[in-house]
Amino acid sequence: MPPPLNAAAGFAVSYRPFTGDDLPFVTELYASTRRGEVATTGWPPEMQEAFLAQQAAAQHSHYSLHFADAEWLIIEHDGRPIGRLYVEDLPSDRHIIDIALVPDSRGRGIGGAILEDVLEQARGLGKGVTIHVEKNNPARSLYARLGFGLVEDLGIYDLMRVAP
Repeated sequence: MPPPLNAAAGFAVSYRPFTGDDLPFVTELYASTRRGEVATTGWPPEMQEAFLAQQAAAQHSHYSLHFADAEWLIIEHDGRPIGRLYVEDLPSDRHIIDIALVPDSRGRGIGGAILEDVLEQARGLGKGVTIHVEKNNPARSLYARLGFGLVEDLGIYDLMRVAP
């Protein structure tokens, strides 16, 4: 069940289920989250884009295999996709597999509002919320403000959790 649109309602966003037709969008969305990092390689632009497309396909394949029963949602604003939210129900937690927004929707409070709604939903279910966060992810400060704490250091990623 998608999180309620309470805090996120203020941003006029909605959710709809992911379909195969969304694959080009999520591929570009993935690339938009990694372009700056890949640009530091010095590879020619076409090689960078090919690498990003390959990595997006690998991620999608991994998610399809390991999170087939999760809820895969496309976040929309005014009928156009602006992001994705993939959430898995576990016995004691709602696990955020992935949350990402297109560049022009970042830093405006939309992601924080969506996370607040996920947290509210989880509390209503008596569950915590977990997420894996890269150590260099600029959203780490947002997660900390929302009450996420470190559960486990997994190298590049940290498992973070908010208790019920």
